[in-house]
Amino acid sequence: MPKIGDIQLPEFPLLLAPMEDVSDPPFRALCKEHGADVVYTEFISSEGLIRDAAKSVMKLDIYEKERPVGIQIFGANLDSMLRSVEIVEQSKPDIIDINFGCPVKKVVSKGAGAGILKDIDLMVSLTKAMVNHTKLPVTVKTRLGWDHDSIKIVEVAERLQDVGCASIAIHGRTRAQMYKGDADWKPIAEVKNNPRMHIPVFGNGDVNTPEMAQKMRDDYGLDGAMIGRASIGNPWFFNQVKHYFKTGTHMEPPTMAERVAAARRHLQMSIDWKGETLGVFETRRHYTNYFKGIPNFKEYRMKMVTSDASADVFDAFDEVLDKFGDYQFK
Repeated sequence: MPKIGDIQLPEFPLLLAPMEDVSDPPFRALCKEHGADVVYTEFISSEGLIRDAAKSVMKLDIYEKERPVGIQIFGANLDSMLRSVEIVEQSKPDIIDINFGCPVKKVVSKGAGAGILKDIDLMVSLTKAMVNHTKLPVTVKTRLGWDHDSIKIVEVAERLQDVGCASIAIHGRTRAQMYKGDADWKPIAEVKNNPRMHIPVFGNGDVNTPEMAQKMRDDYGLDGAMIGRASIGNPWFFNQVKHYFKTGTHMEPPTMAERVAAARRHLQMSIDWKGETLGVFETRRHYTNYFKGIPNFKEYRMKMVTSDASADVFDAFDEVLDKFGDYQFK
């Protein structure tokens, strides 16, 4: 059974990926309730933290019920990263995770996220310095490489392990691919099969059905799956995977009443955490998936994603339950 530092995980744990403007406390709480074994915060800028930028500091909020929880930070400046570790420690997370994988241009252009894949020596030295600067387990999330011609993930993972990295999660695409094409898990399996590797190796990318999670476990032999986009508007996904592992059958999809209840709680928790305006705005991206596949739903979805007042969104939920309450999801 895999361990991150002293944190004992179940066999083949399911991890909620850090996702910008998605993996906030309300969403993490829902995913935790529905089977996520480890959750991560949205990625936090080390520069933003040391400048005390409000948005970065707010992302440090973590709650007892979501443990074990990792706070993920990104940056390319050693001094800033070490100072941000000290700030992060005050929130008492279980894990500090370094983002060496974000492909977004504004992050990469500063040499952070996946940008650091152009400078593996810096990636290793930053990790080593952070490991030496904290007693918390330090983990890494990264990609296969900068582009197809520079994939050295087996060597990179081994070097990160050797400087004290406690686990590694690898997204099966290069930075050049962004999110296009299929994730390639073969190089991740090569990392796992390296006889020198002893830390957990988690796979990420395209785990969007229970069958794909099982394939990652059984065909590729990885230690766990990190799940991102498949969980948006679908916090039940973690338990759906676990049910499939246990029984070989698919769990009954959530009913309309369960979906409305989850969407209502999600919105209310978001408002409680970040206020009416942001709470309403940042929960919108989840509704399409909460209510996926319902015919003649456009009018209600538009109301949910264009209303600026939470009262109107809550009214839309009531209307949906009233009109589509008996709808059978497949």
